[in-house]
Amino acid sequence: MRQKLGTKFGIIVILILGLLIPILMIQGLIDDRQALQHEVRDDIARSSSGEQRIIGPFLHITYTETYERNGELLNRDKRLVILPESLNLNSKLDTFSKYRGIYKAILYRSMSEMKGRFELSALDSIEIGKIKSADLVIAIKDIRGIGQSTQIKLDDKLHALLPGTGISQLPEGVRVNLALTNVSAKQDIDFSIDLALQGMQKIAIVPVAKHTQVSMNSNWPHPSFVGNYLPADSTITEQGFSANWQTNFFATNIEELFSKCLFATQCELLNERSLGVSLVESVDHYLKSYRATNYALLIFTLVFACFFLLEVFNAKPLHPIQYGFVGLSLAVFYLLLVSLSEHIGFNSAYFIAVAASSCLLSIYVSGMLKNTKMGMVFFCGLVCLYGLLFGLLSAEDYALLMGSLLVFLVLNITMLVTRKVDWYQPKVEDNTIQT
Repeated sequence: MRQKLGTKFGIIVILILGLLIPILMIQGLIDDRQALQHEVRDDIARSSSGEQRIIGPFLHITYTETYERNGELLNRDKRLVILPESLNLNSKLDTFSKYRGIYKAILYRSMSEMKGRFELSALDSIEIGKIKSADLVIAIKDIRGIGQSTQIKLDDKLHALLPGTGISQLPEGVRVNLALTNVSAKQDIDFSIDLALQGMQKIAIVPVAKHTQVSMNSNWPHPSFVGNYLPADSTITEQGFSANWQTNFFATNIEELFSKCLFATQCELLNERSLGVSLVESVDHYLKSYRATNYALLIFTLVFACFFLLEVFNAKPLHPIQYGFVGLSLAVFYLLLVSLSEHIGFNSAYFIAVAASSCLLSIYVSGMLKNTKMGMVFFCGLVCLYGLLFGLLSAEDYALLMGSLLVFLVLNITMLVTRKVDWYQPKVEDNTIQT
């Protein structure tokens, strides 16, 4: 008996390690399906509009400068960028989904109200007659998402939009030509902009003003705030979120970054100096399914340990093939979970997969042991085990702690139950657990 149990224990260990092969294959399947989902999202972005980033508004002035070289007066074109003194942006995001087969992408339609003021004292040193053009510019990452309801008012006067920015470093966007008579160092310009924009998942704003205030609200309940600045305050509920940001020139260093972008073609830092939000799913079904497979070794070990203890206490040998069938049914649970969650969501898929796997194993155990009561006990135990696993998957912050406590508890129960077993001659005289 001692030799048989030792051999059986070694076979069980080999079976558990062997069952990790289908688990690895299922994890590879999850990676492939997740990669396909990302490809579908990229394809939707290519056919509609992708992530958005707003830079502006700002004034782009081109003028002629006269200089002397070798006693001769020459003219050259120069550029000047004037950033707003203040900018208040209020944006509302309404989300919707687009589907390609069973895959979906989260898109949004935003309506942003932008108000602020330009101070034109920087034009003191430039003669009005030498100014060639003056444009108010808004650079947009993916101009395909701009809506028809976009409009720009300067000093309460509506202006016609022109496509493009006229700036090679920031080519995509819109602009408004300013009449040269309005460009005077003696006056300021107030602006009011309604910007309608569609995008996918992420929207970012570059704070271009000396004093920038941004408020954003949406019906999406799972925001991830991105960029170089976190919100000064935010509220997140199941109905959506709202957030507010405040920045100034000292925190953004935006003038220097603009100069590097326009005059040294180094726009990476300007694009990164942003604030915004990414509309993400809290934990998608692929990630949850992958996390579930990480606990497969624990499930296999616990179930096989139960069968091994049945052999010890009931002196009824179980064939390794029977162990193999039980292990394969446990592995198929994860395949059911992945395939069902693509169509009905993770929670419903988990419930169905647990019910199917537990019923199958309880019927098999009842026939294998010729004991219906033992099959029902095994069904209840397996459902409890999967329930604990669901708790581990749901409690992201406490998953490690709960998993450690579960392993410790199971180990303690196993040691208490088997503390009187004579492993050289496994015959139990008293199966009562004493404390």
